[in-house]
Amino acid sequence: MTYPFSLEGKVALVTGANTGLGQGIALALAAAGADIAGAGIVPAEETAAKVRALGRRFLNIEANLISIEPVERVVRETVEGLGGLDILVNNAGLIRRADAVEFSEKDWDDVMNVNIKSAFFMCQAAGKHFIAQGRGKIINIASMLSFQGGIRVPSYTASKSGIAGITRLLANEWAQRGVTVNAIAPGYMATDNTAQLRADEDRNKAILDRIPAGRWGRPEDLGGTAVFLASSASDYVNGAVIPVDGGWLAR
Repeated sequence: MTYPFSLEGKVALVTGANTGLGQGIALALAAAGADIAGAGIVPAEETAAKVRALGRRFLNIEANLISIEPVERVVRETVEGLGGLDILVNNAGLIRRADAVEFSEKDWDDVMNVNIKSAFFMCQAAGKHFIAQGRGKIINIASMLSFQGGIRVPSYTASKSGIAGITRLLANEWAQRGVTVNAIAPGYMATDNTAQLRADEDRNKAILDRIPAGRWGRPEDLGGTAVFLASSASDYVNGAVIPVDGGWLAR
């Protein structure tokens, strides 16, 4: 039997691959054998160097996903530049923090445009390609706030609840077309998005006290789950939102 977790010969498109969770996922997929296209507003030069050091190809694609305008181009450039597309990871995201009574329309729109609107239309563009070829893997990045309400992040909470919803919707529509659509819900991860929380002594302690693992997650903690969902090992997994949270939701 062929090793079911191998991604040899596959091409993965990862949005927001320049740092943090996106970089961790891109490196895990490359280590499993995939070539990587990284799409984002900032060129993923560090990620590119690390992927190439693993013996895989990396294609940088400039795209500001606060608008859906570049979505079709990103998929097209991936296919043209790397010879195909087998895996999409919708990782690019924004977070804005403010009390709900003070939250601005701009902060609402910016977060929703990147986190849910562009994510959906990226799924749509990749989905057309996957349906045409009869196979494909989509991995959306959800959140603990796909399950919970959070504090001072209204648009982020709304967008990540939406990610869980469209993951299930697309799984329902595309499962019989050879396309799996799942999501990873990271717990509290040590990335730029959580720098404010980790810098707040009280909030940092409250969070760590609730995590059974007793530590913040790291980008590489998502790697195994991402490889599983990208590989043939997960061919009968569809519409799942998988927490990778150190036990946070179990507490």
